[in-house]
Amino acid sequence: MDFPSLIGMLIGLTMVFGSIYAHSSGNMAMYWDPFALMIVLGGSVASIFVAFPFEEIIQSISAAFKVFASRKVHVREVVSTMVKIAEISRREGIVALEHVKTENAVLKKACQLIADNADPQLIRSTLTIEINSMKRRHKVAHDVFKRLGGLTPAYGMMGTLIGLVEMLSHLSSPESIGPAMAMALLTTLYGSVFSTMIFLPMGAKLQARTLQEQLSLEVIFEGAKSILTNNNPTLVYEKLSSYLPPKDRK
Repeated sequence: MDFPSLIGMLIGLTMVFGSIYAHSSGNMAMYWDPFALMIVLGGSVASIFVAFPFEEIIQSISAAFKVFASRKVHVREVVSTMVKIAEISRREGIVALEHVKTENAVLKKACQLIADNADPQLIRSTLTIEINSMKRRHKVAHDVFKRLGGLTPAYGMMGTLIGLVEMLSHLSSPESIGPAMAMALLTTLYGSVFSTMIFLPMGAKLQARTLQEQLSLEVIFEGAKSILTNNNPTLVYEKLSSYLPPKDRK
């Protein structure tokens, strides 16, 4: 579980709604308008379904869930794993890597290629395909949430215009001006909250995860190539430690 992301979002929402609660003297109902919510969320979701294929939308939802459900894999852990694989290779031979158990499908594939004594160029091309495929999948999810981050304020402004039109058309009825103005302002508020506190941060998190996973795959590739060239665990570590910040190096 990626608790920092979840905690950060909860803190932001708590601060905003806590401030609203304090300024409204506990009367939160004045900030609730289902019609304003329908305009902002309903319109944004409808536009997303027009702009992206259904499969990509489902993929983006799944990717967003994984941001919070999966733990971030640190590069130092990947380096440590590759050094352990080098130790197994040196102690038992590269064929023993066929039996390495790991939940990382790319690492499993790299171990299989090493066990088969594959050409380093084949390993490079295989992992390059994996990297490009991962970046393509993540880019779709990032684009969906980035688009949502732009659509919600736009629909919020649309709701504001609708509320202003309604307000101006009932100037002769002062009692109807308040509700119309409230909806006009609430749609802008809803659009800003959804954009700046949910959709844009999630898109940024997905982009950061993409860079992190790309770095991990590059470490796996360099480690696999080093093991094939010289399976000395010390030399493998010395090469892969270049990917680590100085404070994490031994």
